[in-house]
Order: sequence, then structure tokens, then C-alpha cells
Amino acid sequence: MLSEVLIFVPSIANFRNTWLIDKLTISGVAASILVETDMVAPGVQAELLRTTGAVAIALDDGTRRRLIAMSGSPGTVARTVDMGEADPLTSIVESFQILLSGGEDNLRVVGPSQMGLGGRVDIVMPQALLRDAMLAFSVRILALSAVISAITATLVYLSLRWLFVRPMQKLTRSMARFQDSPDDRSLVIVPSRRNDEIGDAEARLADMQTTLAVTLQQQRRLADLGLAVSKINHDLRNILASAQLFSERLEHVADPTVQRLVPKIIATLDRAVSYTQSVLAYGSAREAPLKRRLVRLDMIVADVVDVFGLAGQGGVEFETHVPEGAEIDADPEQLFRVLMNLCRNAVQVLEANGDAALVRRVTIEADCAAGGATIRVRDTGPGIPPAIRDKLFTPFQSVAKSGGTGLGLAIAAELVRAHGGSIRLVEAEAPGAVFEIRLPASGRAGARAAPASGRAGTATAAPGGTRQESGTAS
Repeated sequence: MLSEVLIFVPSIANFRNTWLIDKLTISGVAASILVETDMVAPGVQAELLRTTGAVAIALDDGTRRRLIAMSGSPGTVARTVDMGEADPLTSIVESFQILLSGGEDNLRVVGPSQMGLGGRVDIVMPQALLRDAMLAFSVRILALSAVISAITATLVYLSLRWLFVRPMQKLTRSMARFQDSPDDRSLVIVPSRRNDEIGDAEARLADMQTTLAVTLQQQRRLADLGLAVSKINHDLRNILASAQLFSERLEHVADPTVQRLVPKIIATLDRAVSYTQSVLAYGSAREAPLKRRLVRLDMIVADVVDVFGLAGQGGVEFETHVPEGAEIDADPEQLFRVLMNLCRNAVQVLEANGDAALVRRVTIEADCAAGGATIRVRDTGPGIPPAIRDKLFTPFQSVAKSGGTGLGLAIAAELVRAHGGSIRLVEAEAPGAVFEIRLPASGRAGARAAPASGRAGTATAAPGGTRQESGTAS
């Protein structure tokens, strides 16, 4: 409608000029015919005035001014319009003045003759005649604008409905159906080939629905798994309790090797019993609150190395570079679990390749300072495939070896975060994989490096289960 208004303003001025020029042309033609006649019959004058709508017509040839026709007393003239000097702005202003006025005054129109006589035609006509013609033109413009607006609105409505409303209704219906059965992947919307925002919304909705359906299926499987684990948990604890009783009887055996191994076996069984108690019904695993204490990191690392040294399989060497006497504030059992998971993954990868020429080594390094502790676990394996690096610490998503579950790294990351720390894969290191754990210092004590009189030791666990220590005095 705004465009119609902008078009109407010059159109009404152009209509006024055209209408007045037509009247001047008709009057000029008649005047050119009657100019040679000394007397114009009253009937001819009346017909000419009726045809043009004027009340007086005169012709000025430059030498004299001659009255061609006039009906009685023409009345007063309200304004004069010279068509030879009309400009667009003046025409627009005068057009709206006439259109908005309601007077009965006359209008004088002057313009050049159209018959080549070189004179000027001068006519006087009622202003209301021009105003009525302009009002009729305005009504026609309004009707035409209404028709154009209706057609345009219909086309816009149909276009919006086809291009936007129908696709949005499709999105809404898809979301409503998917809401009823979010685990049914057959209800995932099929994106169209549109390249606009709606096509992008369809593609993103399809990705979200697919991800949600897969997640719900995993959650359902986890719930089923949790239910099964909770049923097994009771019997498993009974079995572990029996194993604890047997191991306690071994304490009375005088063999030195038995005496050295029994405490480690009992500690391992205690950890297993503690882990089973953290399993809740229906597969919902909730980690117990941390029991943070000031512990010696080198002794926890030594326990981890001893466990793998007792296994004695695969010919994997263990090296430790942990300052002797280094202290950190952490939960010893949970930190043990973190290192066990990382080392177990490394050992399984190294044992998967049976080539005797390959170096199979797992190294645990630590750097303790007042600001916290940094622990690195590195191996000489093939490294982490790029395809799973983005989901390395996501449950069931980081399975890179046959028989794995994808839970070890997820558990390790959860336990490290519970300590307020972070764990990451150091991608720049090679060969093999390097995991870096950063544990912040607590408000109580923080991490403390080895004393000046201590030793920086290196421990190697051989496949047969023996453990060798070597140190250099500080």
C-alpha cells in the first residue's frame, strides 16, 4: 500500500495536467476553426462550451485577443494555471489543493495553441468539474490498488505457506511424533534438499533426533545392564568375602614369597569389595565421596606396578620416574583406580601385537610442586586413532581395542574431575600415547616434592613379577 501511495501522488498530478491539456486542445481546435468568423452563432458557442465544460473560451494570437464563446456571467476566478510554465512540484501541490477544496469558484487555464497558430488558448471553467474528474480517477486508482493488493496478498500468503508454513508444520509434526517414541529411529525426520535456514533446521533436527534416539537406546541398555549387575552384585560380594578368608589363612604360611604377596592380594580384594558396594540398583553407578588424605604418590605408583608385575604376561616393562617421598592430597583408592585404568589400557594394546622385536614399555612420570601434581602415563604402542580422539573420555565411545568396553578412560576422567583436576591426551608426544593428569593443590596441604635428602627413583617391573629399584642421591 505504501508503494501505491507513492505512485498515486505523481499520478494525480499527471492526470490533472493531461485533463487540462485535453480541454485546451479541444478549445484550441474549435477556436482555430471559428477564428475567421466575425460572428459565432449562439448555438455553436453553447455546443462548444458544453463539449469543453468551459464557461468562456478566448484566443490570443499575439496581436489581439478574441473571445470565442462565453455563457452569461462566468463568475469569479479562484486561480490561474499556466500549462506552459507548469513544473512537477507545482503540479502536485495544485492538484491536492483542488482535490481537497470544496469551493464553486472558476479555474482559468492558459496554454499554447495545439494547431500551429502561434497563439495561446485561454479558457475559464468551473473548478468543481476538474475536482470531480480527479475524484473519479482517485476512486479508480483505489479500486485498482485494492485489486493489486488482494492479488499480492494472496500470492504472498500462498508463497509463505508453501515455503515456510508447510515445512514448519512438517517439523512440528515430526517433533510431536518423535516425542511420543523418542527411541524409535524410524520417526527421525528426513531432511529436504533445501539450502536455506529451514533446510538447515531440518538437518539439525534429524541429527538431534538421531543422537537422542541412540542415547536413549544406550541408556536403556545401561539400565538393563545395571539391573543385571545389581543382581550379580550380592553373589559377587559373597565370593570375594570367601576369597578374603582364604587369603587371610595364607598369612600363616612361612614362605617369604607368600608373605610378600598376601598383603597385596588382601588389599586388592578389599578394593574389589569396595567397588562392588558402589554399584546401585538398575545400573546407576554413583561414585562414593572422596576420602582425601595426604598420601605418598610414589607408593601408590609402586602398588600399580606390583599388580601388573604379578600378572607377568606379555613381556611389558614398567618404568617409574616419581620423586621418592612425593606427597599429594588425594583419595588413594580412587587415584589407584585412575592409574590402573590407564596402565591396563596401555598393557592390553601392547600385548595385542606379538612381534618379539617390539619394545613394550609403560612409563609413569610425576612432577610434584606446591601448585599441584602432574602425572604422565606413556606407552610405546601405536597411539590413539584420530577417529576416537574427540570422544576419548565418553563412555562406550572410545573402544579402540578388541574386547574393550570404552569405560576405563571415562571412569578415569570422572575420578580426576572429582579431585578438581583434568586429564588429557598429549597428542604431540610420540611414539605411543601419553595421558597427562593434573591435580591441583588443596587448601590443606597441597602437593610436596621429595625432600632434599630423598632419591629420584626408577622402578622396573619385569614380566616375572620381580621389581628392581635404582636411585641417585640428590
